[in-house]
Amino acid sequence: MLSIGHARRGTAWRSRGVTMLEVLIAIVILTIGLLGVAGMQAQMQNAEVEAYQRAQAIVLLQDMVDRINSNRRNAATYVTGTPLGTDSDIDCSAPATVAAKDQCAWDAALRGAAETAGGVQLGAMNGARGCISNPVAVMPRQVVVAVAWQGVSPTAVPGGTDCGKDEFGADDRFRRAMLASIVIGCLQNNPATGVCVTP
Repeated sequence: MLSIGHARRGTAWRSRGVTMLEVLIAIVILTIGLLGVAGMQAQMQNAEVEAYQRAQAIVLLQDMVDRINSNRRNAATYVTGTPLGTDSDIDCSAPATVAAKDQCAWDAALRGAAETAGGVQLGAMNGARGCISNPVAVMPRQVVVAVAWQGVSPTAVPGGTDCGKDEFGADDRFRRAMLASIVIGCLQNNPATGVCVTP
């Protein structure tokens, strides 16, 4: 027959073993939870960068739309053959027209000249590019302004514009784009000919 002392030692040994197993299970559960929190934190940081870049793109897009609207008579002169911004070769040494000055200012903004740190331009999106096209040249004229940049993670390929296409590597799903359409109607026609006098 076992004495009371032996019974107590056996119970204590079993209690210690069960407690150790519970601690190990708790550590495993805590580790899995912390890994999930770290993954969620990384996703939130990516989403924050995407949202910041989208906000920058909206500001830059609206800037050029306002510039074109204030110079509506010469809207067709804003059309760019190649994208402005990153890797642009626009000559801004002596812009001769209002449209050329606006294009140079927009080019600098797309490159991030509005915000610098240590001589490095930081103010724009990654690989920001801006395109201006004139798909409808007759009245009512239409000018399309587009801004494209490189996103952090792949999503759906943006439609509606080819601005920045194939500029961000082989996978076009990293390209982000926004566009705005400006319709310029005629404010006054010549009564005799019907030709637009004041766009």
